[in-house]
Amino acid sequence: MTVKAVIKSEGLSKYYGKGGEIRAVDGLDLEVYEGETFGLLGPNGSGKTTTVRLLNGIIKPTGGIATVNGFDIFIQENEVKRITGLLAESPGLYDKLSGYEFLEFMGALYDVPEEILKERIDELLKLFGLHDRRDHLIEGYSSGMKQKLLIAAALIHDPPILFLDEPTSTLDPRASHMVKELIEELADTAGKTIFMCSHLLPVVEELCDRIGIINNGRLIAVGTVKEIMAQTGTQSLEDAFIALTGGVIENELLAWRENGIASS
Repeated sequence: MTVKAVIKSEGLSKYYGKGGEIRAVDGLDLEVYEGETFGLLGPNGSGKTTTVRLLNGIIKPTGGIATVNGFDIFIQENEVKRITGLLAESPGLYDKLSGYEFLEFMGALYDVPEEILKERIDELLKLFGLHDRRDHLIEGYSSGMKQKLLIAAALIHDPPILFLDEPTSTLDPRASHMVKELIEELADTAGKTIFMCSHLLPVVEELCDRIGIINNGRLIAVGTVKEIMAQTGTQSLEDAFIALTGGVIENELLAWRENGIASS
């Protein structure tokens, strides 16, 4: 059985500066397959968020080509946005709206028919455990509740492809665990293709079928965790990451692990 690649890029690049000396993404060749959870892993500033923004048609590439579900990100960015859901790294929320009103607003932006929208909002609020707080202002939501609401907003138009940029990095261990369970459920029961970015190795290792490691804008490894460990001759993803990026474990990663241990 042939597996369909729903995200494809060849030589995808984004340069900044007068002479293009800042290479945020540099010659990205990548395929992500239908129904898989793919994780893009890298240090802060490695090009993860720029990659997501490129693939969602938010910014224009400097060079290369890419398609998302067959749509060209250069010339069909509106079509791309209609078949993808995006949880941005630094999303905005309207704190003076209720959870229901926010989802209603997001559904209107995607032209979800009114007769479908109300039912879908109810379904998502129940799925994410927010139905009892549907009429409460978002300003009173916890960090975990806000993150779940943002994921619900990314799903409001029922896209086949979901992009999640650092979905757990700002959350405490309890809320992080909650969001990870939701991502697993979306992949296992809803059949979504999920493209997730993170600099937290344990999150990516736990959730993703395959991973890519990006550093200084260049994709330096792609495969399963076992394949990448075999490629680097290491015994853990952490050691493989260090071997490939030539860096040390980041403070954020260590803090995440310590918090996880403290809460267990």
